[in-house]
Amino acid sequence: MKTIWIIGGPGCGKGTQCEKIIDKYGFFHISSGDLLREEVASGSSRGASLQELMSKGLFVPTDVVLDLIRERMEKAKKENATQTGFLIDGYPRELEQGLLFEKNVCPVDLILFFDVSNETLKSRLLGRAATAITQRADDNEETIKKRIEIFNVKNDQIVQHYKDKVVTINAEGTVDSVFTEVSKALDRLVAA
Repeated sequence: MKTIWIIGGPGCGKGTQCEKIIDKYGFFHISSGDLLREEVASGSSRGASLQELMSKGLFVPTDVVLDLIRERMEKAKKENATQTGFLIDGYPRELEQGLLFEKNVCPVDLILFFDVSNETLKSRLLGRAATAITQRADDNEETIKKRIEIFNVKNDQIVQHYKDKVVTINAEGTVDSVFTEVSKALDRLVAA
């Protein structure tokens, strides 16, 4: 089974592309953001502390995110939920997370980096906030700017460290044109 990380700034289109990848290739999708939001919604004390961090645009402690991802992967394996592998969406957000993932969970086979300008990220997130039925606590202009700043610093470290496994995809285009580039990378991976 293959493990793929999907990285890119907030609003770069990771979720949209993940849906298309799942449909075409059958990967089991794990969104670190969704896992965190599920934990917050559970009403647990861990969820309450996560909500406070997320509403400020700050990172959640690495061990918490890694535990949530590992638990979901183990459950999927027990249920035979995938024959292809895992698509880890929005993880790692910093180099230490990636290193710990590979040490404690499994090696990563491919990293897809959706590259989008800061201006596009801000515009997409503000548009999402304006049209969302349920308002996310982190979709406001001040938090968006902070999230983009933090992303740029942390992501550069990941891309440099894993440069042999990273495929950078210009995600400024249409959903379909971006997916054409994604498919080229994944076709090589699944054929290997």
